[in-house]
This record gives sequence, structure tokens and C-alpha cells, in this order.
Amino acid sequence: MKEESKSIEEVMEAASGPHFSGLRIDGLLSSPSASPRAAAAAAAAAAAAAASSYSAQSDSGSSIRQPFVIGVSGGTASGKTTVCDMIIQQLHDHRVVLVNQDSFYRGLTSEESERVHEYNFDHPDAFDTEQLLNCIQKLRAGQSYQVPIYDFKSHRRCLDIFRQVNASDVIILEGILVFHDPRVRSLMNMKIFVDTDADVRLARRIRRDTVERGRDIDSVLGMYAKFVKPAFDDFILPSKKYADVIIPRGGENHVAIDLIVQHIRTKLGQHDLCKIYSNVYVIQSTFQIRGMHTLIRDKDISKHDFVFYSDRLIRLVVEHGLGHLPFTEKQVATPTGSMYTGVDFCKKLCGVSIVRSGESMENALRACCKGIKIGKILIHRDGDNGKQLIYEKLPMDICERHVLLLDPVLATGNSANHAIDLLIQKGVPESHIIFLNLISAPEGIHCVSKRFPSLKIVTSEIDVALNEEFRVIPGMGEFGDRYFGTDD
Repeated sequence: MKEESKSIEEVMEAASGPHFSGLRIDGLLSSPSASPRAAAAAAAAAAAAAASSYSAQSDSGSSIRQPFVIGVSGGTASGKTTVCDMIIQQLHDHRVVLVNQDSFYRGLTSEESERVHEYNFDHPDAFDTEQLLNCIQKLRAGQSYQVPIYDFKSHRRCLDIFRQVNASDVIILEGILVFHDPRVRSLMNMKIFVDTDADVRLARRIRRDTVERGRDIDSVLGMYAKFVKPAFDDFILPSKKYADVIIPRGGENHVAIDLIVQHIRTKLGQHDLCKIYSNVYVIQSTFQIRGMHTLIRDKDISKHDFVFYSDRLIRLVVEHGLGHLPFTEKQVATPTGSMYTGVDFCKKLCGVSIVRSGESMENALRACCKGIKIGKILIHRDGDNGKQLIYEKLPMDICERHVLLLDPVLATGNSANHAIDLLIQKGVPESHIIFLNLISAPEGIHCVSKRFPSLKIVTSEIDVALNEEFRVIPGMGEFGDRYFGTDD
């Protein structure tokens, strides 16, 4: 007679026998488990080493802008993947990659495979943390990485098959134990813990493991009682204290996910220099803006396309700069007879272009501000000093106006400082000057912002640095020559 299926209670009770917790069998046979105190000491030493290494990397002066790294942890089947998918969907205009900790399971040996039902896949030693750490470090450094693919039916990694993960704006690291190792935690900019009721997680795990991983319900319940629940209590739940954000109900909590995405967008939109200087503004990057920058930086682009896409970018910078002008409230009557409360544009405004590259920005300014007056300043640039004034023609009443100073490239900042000094000498308050450019070098931002903290700088991208010839790198060459066709 066929044996009846065991009840849930029988399976759970039978799961209380001896087992090994994700350790390699050879290590298990050769030495007893380390004491909690020894493990804590090892973790502390690892954390200190990681902090030292991380600090050394930060102090190395690397100019590569690092991605925003998010760690998402929580119990098994808590909804971590759902939360990650929702974040990715809302960050559709940024490059986002998802790295699953499950991909870094250690492949079982033949001996371990024979005792697979005694192997704890929820123990920290079940993962190749060193390889996971190497993966995140390389992605943060802007390098691509081949992530292994793990077969949950054979409990081994697929040979010669990898998932290529490229450098991105956002890296999401998801897994039950991503908060366990202090070295991995130190690489995260935000840590999220998905908190879901234990009964809900068990029901989801049964459905997932039976349907997707080909396991029967008795083995799933046995594994849950013997390994999953103890591991949650011993390792996963204690790591909850490291979370910056705790999301109850997982993917059902749309309010929490919206707030997280809003915070991520804010951080992505902030260059490091914007955190130092509150007067520096970088327009929010989108694929359209990155695409136009890619085109105008290409040395092989035609003059017609260079001018076309430069004009589009300049228009965006000008519009953003106009948004920093003072406005007054104004009410108007609509064609329906209703009243609309809006704002009135700043009337006292003028532009000043630094000849000759700055003249390329005049058309965009005229398109935005009908009839605007535009003055000119010509400064001879000799190396990095740029301090010889050759010509200036400015509106007579410029001291009464807000000034949009135009120059597509902010390099050393010395020429800009000289132009700003001239405007201040003409009676323009420093706080009434908005400096607009397409790209800026960090050296130029430091130079101008330190000297004129009340002036606003608006740019579309901040580049890496200046080279020994005081050219912006990666830059886009001599902008004026390329725009006006005199670069042959």
C-alpha cells in the first residue's frame, strides 16, 4: 500500500536532526565550528581591513564617478526581487543593473551533492563572498563583470556560461545575506530591508521551490524547519539593524518604494561638487542629454550635427538658468473667465557672452527671452592665467539687471573670474550673476565658487579634470572652432 503523505507537523518535527550549515565538508570534518566570539573577532578584523582599503580608494583621487549601490536584504521569499523590479521600473531613465547574491552560491562537491538534504543554503558560508565582493568593487570602478549562473536543480554553477554585467548608474545587490559581511556593507550607499510576515514568506517559498526549482513539498518544509528559519533568526534578522530603510509588506508598499526612488534620483542628480558648493547646479541627466553629449564629444561628428545638438543642449542650460531668476506672483484671467495664479518673468535681465565661444549661446538665449540685451567681453587667454582684457561692451544699466554670463566651457576658471570681476566693477551684485556653460572642469568650479560663493553656476555635465595643457578631459575640444567651423 502506498505510504500516505506526511503531515506538515511530522515533517517539521522530523527536521530537528543533525545537519551541517553550509560549510565545506572537508572543513567540517577537519575542525569544529568556530566560536561566536572568534567569528566576531574575524568579522571585526575584516571590517577594519575593508575600511582601510575603501578609504585608500577614496583618497586615491580617482575621478571616475562611482555608481549608487543599493543593498536589498530580507528573509527568503520576502519580496526582495519585487521591490528591486519596482525600483528598476521607476528608474527607467538611468542605467540600472541587478546583481543577485544567489548567483554566487558555491557549487557543491560530489560529496556534498550526496548529502544535499543536509546542506544549509541559508548559511553565510554557502556563498562565495570573496567573488561577490570582487564583483561589486569592479562594477563600482566602472568595469564590467561576468556574473556566474547557478543551477538550483544540480546545485552547481553552469560551466562556460556567464551573465555579462556592465557598469551602470545604479547597482542593486539583492540577497538574504548581503548585509552579513561588513566589507560588502561598506560598499553600499543605501541599505533596504524587506520585512514580510513569516507565514507569507513560507507560503511563497513553497510555491517557488515546487514550481521553479522542482522540489517536493515535504523537502521544502523540511529545509525550512531545519535550515531556513534558524538561519533567518541567527543571521538575517540580526542584519536588519544595518538597514537605512525598512519596507513592511515588500512590493505592496508603493509609498515606501516611491520615497526610495525619489531619494535615489536626488542622489543621482547630485555631483560631488554640488554637495560642496551649494551655488553649483547640474541639470538632471537623462538618456537624451547623455546621448547629445555623446554626439558633440565625438571627434568625427559633422559640423552641422555638432551645431544642432550643441544648440539643443545650450537651450536646456539656458532654460534651467532662467529658473534661478526671481519671480513675482501674477494673476491672469483665462478664456474661460477663471483666474489663474502664476508668476511673472524677471524683467531686468541681460546676457553677457565671453567672446568667442560664448557667442554660440546667444541664439538660445534670444529664443527664450525675446528682445534681451546681450553684452560682450573678450579676454586673451595665455596658458592658465587668462587675465588680459581686450574688449568689453555692456549695457549701460547693467548694474540694475540680472546677468546670464555665457561660456560653453569652464576650464581653469581664470578667464571667468576676470569677466565676473568686471561685472562686479560695473555695479552688478555677485548674487545677480548666473554663469551658464555646457561642461565644467572640477578645477574651474573650485576656482570660481571659492572666489564668488554667491554667484550661481549652471552646467549640463562636470567632466573629469584638466590635462597639462589646461584642456578639459574628456571634454569636446575647442568648442568655438568646432561650432563656427574654423577648426580645419
